[in-house]
Amino acid sequence: MNNASVTLRLLDKADKEILKLPRAVKGALYDFQHKFKTNPQATGLQLKQLKGDSRLWSARVNDEYRALLLRLADTDWLIVSLKHRKEVYENLDRLSYGINQVTGAIEYVDLQVVEESVLRRVSPARPAVPEQPRPRTERLFTRFTDEQLTDLGVAEPLIPVVRTLTTEEQLLGLVEYAPQLTGEILLSLFDGKSYDEVLEQVTAPVAAPEPVDTEDFQAAAERPATMVTTTDEALREALEGEDFGRWKVFLHPTQSKLVERDYSGPARVGGGPGTGKTIVALHRVKHLVERLPPGRNKPVLLTTYNKNLAADLRTRLLELGGEELLSRVEISHVDQLALRVVREAEPGNAKQTADDNQVLREWRAMLDELGETTWDADFLHDEWTQVILGQAVASRTEYFRARRAGRGRNIARAERAEIWQLAEKFTQRLDRLGRQTWAQVAERAARLEMEREERIRAVERQREEAGGLDNIHLQDGSAGWLRHRYRHIVVDEAQDLRPGHWKMLRAMVDRDRNDIFLVGDTHQRIYNNQVTLGSLGVNIRGRSARLTLSYRTTRQILGSALGVLEGESFDDLDGNQETLAGYRSVLTGAPPALHSSPDWESEREEIAELISDWNDIPLEQIAICVPTNAMAQEVAFTLAQSGIRAVEIGPDGPRGDEGVHIGTMFRFKGLEYQRMIIAGVSEGLVPRNTVIGLQHSDALRYRRELQRARSLLFVAATRSRDALAIFWHGKPSRFLVPLIAA
Repeated sequence: MNNASVTLRLLDKADKEILKLPRAVKGALYDFQHKFKTNPQATGLQLKQLKGDSRLWSARVNDEYRALLLRLADTDWLIVSLKHRKEVYENLDRLSYGINQVTGAIEYVDLQVVEESVLRRVSPARPAVPEQPRPRTERLFTRFTDEQLTDLGVAEPLIPVVRTLTTEEQLLGLVEYAPQLTGEILLSLFDGKSYDEVLEQVTAPVAAPEPVDTEDFQAAAERPATMVTTTDEALREALEGEDFGRWKVFLHPTQSKLVERDYSGPARVGGGPGTGKTIVALHRVKHLVERLPPGRNKPVLLTTYNKNLAADLRTRLLELGGEELLSRVEISHVDQLALRVVREAEPGNAKQTADDNQVLREWRAMLDELGETTWDADFLHDEWTQVILGQAVASRTEYFRARRAGRGRNIARAERAEIWQLAEKFTQRLDRLGRQTWAQVAERAARLEMEREERIRAVERQREEAGGLDNIHLQDGSAGWLRHRYRHIVVDEAQDLRPGHWKMLRAMVDRDRNDIFLVGDTHQRIYNNQVTLGSLGVNIRGRSARLTLSYRTTRQILGSALGVLEGESFDDLDGNQETLAGYRSVLTGAPPALHSSPDWESEREEIAELISDWNDIPLEQIAICVPTNAMAQEVAFTLAQSGIRAVEIGPDGPRGDEGVHIGTMFRFKGLEYQRMIIAGVSEGLVPRNTVIGLQHSDALRYRRELQRARSLLFVAATRSRDALAIFWHGKPSRFLVPLIAA
């Protein structure tokens, strides 16, 4: 055997067994893989073929444990399990492996482990009532044939076990050790999905594009559906810590395909909370960097909408690829990027940048001073930000022609003239105060980058006219050395970027293959930045995909969160409708707890009691989400009276290291906790009375603000991994009606 370049892979799901082993055994496995890759035939490894099997082998990890390996080819091996030596050589027919005919993935199952897991989940028998016949137990999947289950992708060796299942607990026992696709399929069917729905939403996205050769194991190992890791570093990640660093090691086949695909232009990945969109973005950055020519520059931009998320992206990218990866990537939140562009062009610009709350106060102050009562500050601020700045409108004439899709009430020409005059006065007011808004910064940066892009094109046109030769005189000036700032741009939380941001980003990268890759979910849009990407030069038609499997929260919490969105429709950033069809989880837990209180004080006291009962986890793994800053302070005060530490989440993250995290719904975007409390979910607070008041004065704006309120609650509800409690006082929010009725 040629040992020059032995490949040793670790199969996903093998970690289920490895996680339960002592740390010393994990360390021994890490040492084993080094020795095996150097020389599989080394005497100390005791590599031997299992009796009666052509591919399954065992090798010594330490005195007590053996690795079970599939021999894919002469120098290509796959670890499928790690077992005590006494369990390796007995009852070998329990060990089943093969290539899934639908996905082309290698699947390994220890039928004995699966069956024992199912049996452990059997509910204890209740004493029989005399002379009363016991009701017949109905099996879970009788409405589906064996052929249907196989066609969906259920592992064939498990179908006899599937046929015995009668309870959800037993099903969960099977899912724990079954191949991941089998678990996804069975849980979707159990939740009431039809065969056709599961085929479309679960199976089709991971199906192999070509006919599967069920004997070609080496080809199967290369498919995304075979979730494996090969590098020493990746295997080390898989053996460290209790979470196994799985996001760094094992990508779901749908994620892997999106990461590695070659796109002819801008591409978008959508999906609900916890489906791994950010993970895909990070791995996409790594994939792009690995294909760059050598250099010291940073041709890849990774950006998102605020500095907290940008800091988190930096930390995670460092975890994923180390300093070497980080050295080729610029990480910046999009407002910071825009501000840098403006300051480069206008070094004397010392204006203070104001946030939206400060700007709204200035609008109200100006309208009061003018005695203006026709227009309210919120409407004018949105019109100025979304239409005038968002479309880079430079004159009153341009504003008369500007599209106002989605802006609500129709505005006549005379009214537009009034609004333009007020917008000019407001701009002058900010100038006098030495202030600028983030929307102004984004619009100015977009103009500067678009002008720069036009100069680049002018150079290229001149070069083409000269038969490919550079113009020496032109190169004497800076324009001759112009380049696009980036080769690739990756955007996280894309749904919350302003129109000006998109125009700026579009101009920063050449219009070429794999230029812009964005991930986001419009169901989680918590700001008023509604855009149509195609109108901004970012054409994603035909290059959009969706992730549907949640890795964060349980099926029970997920179902309740989806209930919050009931009856609402969302766009896909390109003028079409977005959907969460097929959105699912393989995690399970208790349904959300609903708590009604007579008043706000009683509600806070009940919250303190619940947190006192949750004494089995660190306080930092508990969060309380409320509608307003004042309510956050009041909850913190009540907790302090009960001796419970709390820290408030501010614009820069938690303001302390120890205690329950408390903040408004806006603060929880991008965060996750073991247990979550959403408090004050009362009508008039969620949605607020100011939103409800728009129903008769501005119907379209009312619907838009109502949708945003739903999205905020949806974001809050999907931050929890294990447990969710929802509190309200007085009348519950209209958004809770489906949950209360369930």
